[in-house]
Amino acid sequence: MTRERKENRFYKNKTTLAVYLVLRALIIFILVRAVLRREYQSVFLCALSLVLMIMPCIISRRLKIVLPDTLEIVILLFIFAAEILGELNSFYVRVPHWDTMLHTINGFLCAAIGFALVDMMNRNDQFTFQLSPLYLAIVSFCFSMTVGVLWEFFEFSGDYFLGMDMQKDTIVNAIHSVNLDPTLTNTVVHIRDIADVIVVHTDGTQQALGLGGYLDIGIIDTMKDLFVNFIGAVVFSFIGYFYVKKKGQGKVAHRFIPKVEVPEEQQE
Repeated sequence: MTRERKENRFYKNKTTLAVYLVLRALIIFILVRAVLRREYQSVFLCALSLVLMIMPCIISRRLKIVLPDTLEIVILLFIFAAEILGELNSFYVRVPHWDTMLHTINGFLCAAIGFALVDMMNRNDQFTFQLSPLYLAIVSFCFSMTVGVLWEFFEFSGDYFLGMDMQKDTIVNAIHSVNLDPTLTNTVVHIRDIADVIVVHTDGTQQALGLGGYLDIGIIDTMKDLFVNFIGAVVFSFIGYFYVKKKGQGKVAHRFIPKVEVPEEQQE
């Protein structure tokens, strides 16, 4: 099989191929510009994005599964939105709720992938068990939430050990903490209407941050990400449940659930 025929095998849909080629061209342009500017972190992110964008094809070849065109397009756009727009163009900071949107989509996609993995085993004659639609939906939900938690572990590790800010901070105007209780009786002390924070350095110098409130370090962002991941996982779990219940019928589910590739001999 020639290289051209192999590529056509995985890009049968012209829209999918067009999206891939356009996004790849944009990333290569940004990569070349980053090289000329000696922005090596941007070079790394561009190279990583190019690798991630060919992963769906590699996975489908190795596992011999067929990825729905809609799923593949969403994955390609998700990679571009997260790495190129989010990281390189600072959409996480400039565009409100950009991170929330991506985490919601991630929860949905991971639930679809987890559902597909179990569903394909459930339909395989080599396995003797038959799982109910409810069980498949629960496994799909748990798979998505596990991926979301592991990602938050990764973000925390980057912030804690490498001094990054992957867990974006939040400005709040109130603190509720037992650490501020002078009596040490586990009583919550409430500080409200916080307008600014003054940092006192070890040399005694002080610096007003001018934030308009107190700087919450990561926890609100983490919980918000997990919550929207939860929403995305729940939505697809319901879709997957009725997909199995109706024996593979569904206008939405079949666009996101990979299927086992049928050999050409069996098709004939």
